[in-house]
Amino acid sequence: MTTVLHIKASGTIDGSVSREATAKLLTRLDPTRIITRDLAATPLPQVDAAWITTRLIPEDLQTQEHKDVLALSDALIAEIKAADVIVIGMPMYNFGMPAALKAWIDLIARPKVTFTYTEGGPVGLLEGKRAVVAVASGGVPVGTPVDFATPHLQQVLMFIGIDDIEIHTAKDVVAELAA
Repeated sequence: MTTVLHIKASGTIDGSVSREATAKLLTRLDPTRIITRDLAATPLPQVDAAWITTRLIPEDLQTQEHKDVLALSDALIAEIKAADVIVIGMPMYNFGMPAALKAWIDLIARPKVTFTYTEGGPVGLLEGKRAVVAVASGGVPVGTPVDFATPHLQQVLMFIGIDDIEIHTAKDVVAELAA
């Protein structure tokens, strides 16, 4: 039994190469259950002062108001925890990831929830998961010095404990699976 969290980050719904690639990757993975988070269909808020402050309050000291501030973040983290594999379709906009994906990252990177600091440095708390990423870039080759999106996403995933990461070029996935 495999549960996949499918993150759709493209603002383009019809004709999106990253959406097409992740759909094909899902077919290849053949999961038992798919949790879908479409960041274009349901945009996430940017973190604000209330969220930044509240995320540092120990759970046993949180009021209902604090819990309400963190509710969306808690739901997003629960989706990751429920998944064995996270499939992310990431278009590259202006050499980086879309703001929608950055908002998702900001809401899931939580001290003492998805990572912790130790004397030896930060430790991710979401170990044992796999990430499969399809990167769509119009003209920026994936993995080159001007690709700021892919290393950023890899770093964040490793920071929260996901170090089994596959990066695919979305066009290659679409071409490979169409053959």
